[in-house]
Amino acid sequence: MNEVDPDGMPPRRPRRGPGALRPGRLLRALPSPAGTPFTFCYALVLLATAIYTDYGDEATVNELLRESSTDAAHLAEQPLVVLLASALWIAGGLYSLYGILFVLVLSALERRTGGARTAGVFLLGHVLATLATELPVAGAVAAGQLPEASLHRLDYGISFGVMACVGALAGLLGPRAKRTVLGLAFLMCAQDLVEFADPLASWGHPIALLTGMACWGLLRDKGPAAASAADGAVPGPLHAPRQAGERGAAGAPQQGLGGAVAGRGVREEALDGGHAELVGQAVAAGERGSEPEAARDVVRVEHELRHSHGGEAGRVGVAPRVPGAVPLVRAADGRGEQRRGDADALQTGR
Repeated sequence: MNEVDPDGMPPRRPRRGPGALRPGRLLRALPSPAGTPFTFCYALVLLATAIYTDYGDEATVNELLRESSTDAAHLAEQPLVVLLASALWIAGGLYSLYGILFVLVLSALERRTGGARTAGVFLLGHVLATLATELPVAGAVAAGQLPEASLHRLDYGISFGVMACVGALAGLLGPRAKRTVLGLAFLMCAQDLVEFADPLASWGHPIALLTGMACWGLLRDKGPAAASAADGAVPGPLHAPRQAGERGAAGAPQQGLGGAVAGRGVREEALDGGHAELVGQAVAAGERGSEPEAARDVVRVEHELRHSHGGEAGRVGVAPRVPGAVPLVRAADGRGEQRRGDADALQTGR
């Protein structure tokens, strides 16, 4: 039973404001196998590697991370392997900020653009930012400005791909949300550059962010070109609108008052050498004809039968009579042509 107040009225439920957090909204922000399959499957892989990083054998974990590093030496030997392997680990493990951003940002981006485009933006930012930071190191080592040990460093993680997706997602949001997301992202990049704890990562994050922003034009489905293409796909009217009372060509549909199409039973046919004859009675929009529709159909059928048989309409199931003599038909006795009675006998089968 429901609780009631002393005055007999049920208690009122407190109203939630428009900005109140609801469990349904929080659940929709998380990846799901049906809504965001790419983010969901990728998050499961990252969760497994993060758990192994925190609780696995330390020597084995360090060996795997070194083999997955995208340093200049590994990029020169096996670039594709290390570029993919380095994106399977989260720098910092389960408690990394980029792990949380990965789940929220990629889920929102995949719901708007699909899994293929989301994966493309992530890989593009990951690859371009990695190459933009590691290739200068290789050039500096070759020029003698850096020691050879700089070619062998530990460089892995998903931060470059996540920053690229943040930049891409900002272009799909409203003006206020767009400014907020870009402002927070640039503040994170500025903090990395001020601290300068890892020079390559500090420069790679703004490069990845700008890479995602460069994809805005490719991710927006509704643009001027798409709108014009959609407009061009709609066929125009077959007949120009006519005013009330204007007669159209033979066989064309007629229009009533106000551009409404005339009702059933209105048709023009070319009869007797091109003469146009109105069959039935026109029914304007919003009006009913005085004659029932079934009666008009019967009159029209009888009218067409009369014209098709030269004015003679016989009963249903009875073959029509052929007027006059039938030429080029020889009789059994060799006479020139059969008479009317013989022709009727041939048609009726008697």
